[in-house]
Amino acid sequence: MAGKTSADGLSQEERDAVKDRAKELRAQAKAGKNREAGTKAVLDAIGKLDGTDRKLGDALHKLVSEVAPDLVPKTFYGFPAYANAAGKVVIFLQPASKFKTRYATINFDETANLDDGDVWPTSFAVLDWTPAIEEKFTALVRQAVS
Repeated sequence: MAGKTSADGLSQEERDAVKDRAKELRAQAKAGKNREAGTKAVLDAIGKLDGTDRKLGDALHKLVSEVAPDLVPKTFYGFPAYANAAGKVVIFLQPASKFKTRYATINFDETANLDDGDVWPTSFAVLDWTPAIEEKFTALVRQAVS
């Protein structure tokens, strides 16, 4: 990850992400599992993104809303994310701009039903959103919530 590290081993971007997460947890505690509050938080997070990150955020939000409408939008370390009924994150977008990396990733947390033997992918580098990529993630999201 980019950025100088401090004595505690975290870069400024990582410290900012930890602060974002603490703020999110306080806001989520106030709002409960309120879909409207979560949707607003996710749309606000996506609205702060630019370029490819914004394109991916918009596309993932649309896809999850259509394919897995039971997932509840929320933010996770400032990332657009979607959680199950228990509040556990299933899928989230880590924008490239968040940690100044070369590419954004779409990640599935351990609550996603993607198990396939002894090894399976849970994080995908994404450079663009195309019909083929949309098809791939549609299948992955369907499997993740099955």
